[in-house]
Amino acid sequence: MKIHFNTCIMAVLAFLAASCTEGDKFEPGREIVLFTGTDDSPVIKVDGDSYELTVSATGKATEDITVYLRYDGSAVDRYNEENKTNYRAVPESAISMDSDHMVIPSGSAASAVNTVSITNHDHVEEGYIYVIPLVLDRVEGGDYEILPSSSSILIRPTNEFRFAALDIDNPNMSSNYIFPDEKAIELSTYTYEIKFYAYSLKETGTDMICRLCQWSAKDESKSNMLRFGENGYPGHSLQLVSPAGNIVSNTLFDPGRWYMLSLVYDGSTMTMYVDGEPETMRGTGDGTTTFQRYEIGMSWGGYASRQLFSGRIAEVRVWDRALSVTEMKEGVCNVPSDSEGLVAYWKFNEGEGHIFHDATGNGYDIDWSQSVADPDGNGTLEEYDKSGEVLWTGEDDPINVCRN
Repeated sequence: MKIHFNTCIMAVLAFLAASCTEGDKFEPGREIVLFTGTDDSPVIKVDGDSYELTVSATGKATEDITVYLRYDGSAVDRYNEENKTNYRAVPESAISMDSDHMVIPSGSAASAVNTVSITNHDHVEEGYIYVIPLVLDRVEGGDYEILPSSSSILIRPTNEFRFAALDIDNPNMSSNYIFPDEKAIELSTYTYEIKFYAYSLKETGTDMICRLCQWSAKDESKSNMLRFGENGYPGHSLQLVSPAGNIVSNTLFDPGRWYMLSLVYDGSTMTMYVDGEPETMRGTGDGTTTFQRYEIGMSWGGYASRQLFSGRIAEVRVWDRALSVTEMKEGVCNVPSDSEGLVAYWKFNEGEGHIFHDATGNGYDIDWSQSVADPDGNGTLEEYDKSGEVLWTGEDDPINVCRN
């Protein structure tokens, strides 16, 4: 599918007058050329591998204006550094363009279309987002200048990802895994993330609580716990119980769709994000914690069935730093396993077996044949082989699709 942006020249003029950076201050009579559509951001999302590129001027040309383009991989590095992203450049050898230049004809303020395409995907590595980096190299004709803040464009094709996921609609599966003491992580800043899909959520009633999961120290101190419908809140709202304080989502979650939940503690404030968008409530207590224990569902006191979360999980991550909004939104589908600060990462994409592998290689594999639980709620942990209770959904399942 080809996308064609053609920004109104009056809008460009208004932008230049009101919003240019300090080095791009608009001056009356100054003639400017820029990539169409980059006045807010150099990143242009497109569906598919082709994009119909144009350049625009701030006024009608009185003669033909030729604008030359150039591939520039360093533009990706600059953007990553400024925005904490992990974009990679599509190799120049995997790109085709109609031409290395574009002409704004006399009497017009926009060029004809120059189609830019990705010709192969041999460069693609899982978890990375790829962009086509182009810059305006020079202008010939007239007295036009290149607007520095819109002199580059990063064409970002969106992609569809299919994945396996863990089906936790089984009360017999609920249990804990405790990592060895040498694997305990002290966290003064962190981000916890989990992607989930609910088949159903309870509306009302005394047993409307659904327990999703919990992270904590070995003894369950300084716990971060996620549950729906607690303390009289709507069954479709999600509550975080954390060392920094409790947060209840203003989002009412719908069954039948995937959500990426991010819990970010920056050293002073805990914030819940849903698909990269912040919830209004915050936690402002001391959120420092230890990560050594992970629980799926509710595994003690006979609550495994009563508080069952009926759904699926995928993409569980532990970071030792607070992610930016950009990072969270870009990571809705997946992230590179070598991302900065990523301590543990369970994709839950095995599709079979009972070992949930840590994609980082840091040694946080979870073996559900060696789980522990407190079925009587008396504080005594017992070992359980839950390997026979693990259920999977595959990559061919129509539900397990993400586009980003």
